[in-house]
Amino acid sequence: MIVIIDYKAGNLTSVQLGFCALGLETRVTRDPAEIARAERLVFPGVAAAGAAMRNLRELGLVAPLRAAAARGIPFLGICLGTQIVLGHSEEDGGTETLGLLPGQVRRFRPVVPTDKVPQIGWNSVAFRRPHPVLAGLATGSEFYFVHSYYPAPANETDIIGVTEYAGAAFASLLGRGNIVAAQFHPEKSGRIGLQLLKNFSDWD
Repeated sequence: MIVIIDYKAGNLTSVQLGFCALGLETRVTRDPAEIARAERLVFPGVAAAGAAMRNLRELGLVAPLRAAAARGIPFLGICLGTQIVLGHSEEDGGTETLGLLPGQVRRFRPVVPTDKVPQIGWNSVAFRRPHPVLAGLATGSEFYFVHSYYPAPANETDIIGVTEYAGAAFASLLGRGNIVAAQFHPEKSGRIGLQLLKNFSDWD
């Protein structure tokens, strides 16, 4: 069963509908016991880092998420869910996050007025290295983004794909071991995004 984590953040329905379009069964839950039993975990989100971490603590989900990641459960972060995977975010005056991968989240600081923040729209992802979730996808594929902050993992080896925006070349796809995380929204990225979700569901 693919479990989608409900921590009072937005975008849960569109993620579930993406998997549904592939004929895959999912369950949206905030129950720690269900998260502990999950075969795969998806951590989506459209919100702010401070509120997200506060909700995770109030719901008692911080420890179960860390434990599931440590057990090797395939784990997919999406948008804010990707940022929360790292250790610290500049958002909300500085927020300590889950720390599943070392690194921080930074705000775009554009020097050109035409580079609007947040970035909203399609942008390409240059693949740095192969990964099972990229099967059948070409480097330079375009995905849909909505974000004002971007991941900056501490280790270059955790970077799978890179995107350029507002003067920053940032890690738009990152991962290590059983964890993979996309700053973009695969569920809103058409056929290519659905292929990534299908690849995640097949990833062993």
